[in-house]
Amino acid sequence: MLKLAVIGSGSGTNYLAIQEAIEKGTLDAQVVCVLSDVPDALILERARQHDTPAFHVDCAPFKTKLDGEAEQRVIALLEQHDADLVVLAGFMRLIKPALIARFAGRIVNIHPALLPAFPGLHSWKQALDYGVKVAGCTVHFVDEGMDTGPIILQKTVPILDEDTVETLHARIQQQEHLAYPEALRLIAANRLTLRGRRVLQTLPRDLN
Repeated sequence: MLKLAVIGSGSGTNYLAIQEAIEKGTLDAQVVCVLSDVPDALILERARQHDTPAFHVDCAPFKTKLDGEAEQRVIALLEQHDADLVVLAGFMRLIKPALIARFAGRIVNIHPALLPAFPGLHSWKQALDYGVKVAGCTVHFVDEGMDTGPIILQKTVPILDEDTVETLHARIQQQEHLAYPEALRLIAANRLTLRGRRVLQTLPRDLN
């Protein structure tokens, strides 16, 4: 069973999607802890409602990155709960080298755009403003860049003429809630192989 540590800054809807997949038996995993840099983040309350250990980690004095004492606190909590995989779910800070080195190849993130297009904040608004016809979401491994790690899978949504920032974001989130459990199932089943920047899927064991 894959032991997941989820780190987020907001409402935790992707955490809920992952937890629901676990409870339905479609994902062989356990969320061993949930961490947030926001003391009153809804993701912490939702984790406690599912009897999952939940912790606020104060990241001051840094505003946009996880670094210094906070990074060491996060590493200690992940090790304390024996996490196999770190799952970033709406975590609004850059991950720094110490955490990446400690969990090399074992940190994943979901981004609401079809990377490498529109990295960074408010990517659904970036897509709408740019005038592209297709948007979506990307699950990827985390490296030291911003949304630059190898891509595990992507899901698309069309951009409609009547779309607003809110309606497009909502449709992308629906796909996120499908994409993250799907990517974690592949990881849990050891079906991913990294070849350069390409993440390749192998067949299930019983089909090999």
